[in-house]
Amino acid sequence: MGSGSELVRGLQERAASALPAEHVEEVEGWRLRRSPGCAWWTGTVLPHGPAGPDELAYRVARAERFYTGRGAAARFQISPGACPETLDTELADRGYRRLSSMSLQVASTARVLEKAYVGSLRVRLADRPDRAWFDTWHAVHGHGRETRAEWDLLGRVRLPCAYACAMIGDDVVAVGRAVADTGWAGVFGMATLAQARGKGAAREVLAALARWAGANEVGRMYLQVECANVPAVQLYERTGFRELCAYHYRTAD
Repeated sequence: MGSGSELVRGLQERAASALPAEHVEEVEGWRLRRSPGCAWWTGTVLPHGPAGPDELAYRVARAERFYTGRGAAARFQISPGACPETLDTELADRGYRRLSSMSLQVASTARVLEKAYVGSLRVRLADRPDRAWFDTWHAVHGHGRETRAEWDLLGRVRLPCAYACAMIGDDVVAVGRAVADTGWAGVFGMATLAQARGKGAAREVLAALARWAGANEVGRMYLQVECANVPAVQLYERTGFRELCAYHYRTAD
């Protein structure tokens, strides 16, 4: 890709394809997404593309009608460079709250492999999730979400995938998944059970996903992490990832 803005936009749109919403409506470059029962960020607006002041107000109102008609609050993903420059201010003036500071990070697959951690845990890979993978992920991240809705989301992914499980004996203790899309492998669903934390399980999962990406000639990797999740941020820093941009969300009350 060319400019940094184009790269940010392209990666966020790849992430949307790796977390496909149940309902998507495109309005002149903006994606209005709704995923009942899933993580709220899979149902946010991707407001990509330029818009002048008058057009911006119209598009925001159009998005609000989309969510109001579905009994949901409007939420916008604000990625600098990918969104209209004045959108964040426009939403703040409308009373939208800022939440969830995030970091979009990138690394070359070779760099992640160079720093890959080879420990004592066995890691198995599959091209689709099984019950053990899902149950481990759900035990860490699934609180308040509908199991069926999350299974359905994974079933909507139409891109090459790898699902990694780190094992202690016969038990899955850490998981993650990667989704390949036009030269990039996105990392999602990283989760480690409490009893396995501090033992290198997450790093072994990430290394396995990088090996899968390398074997499939996918030369670059990306991920999204909450800035407040210090252990995860440190893990990704140790494995060669660097921040491309910070982004956040705006939500209507």
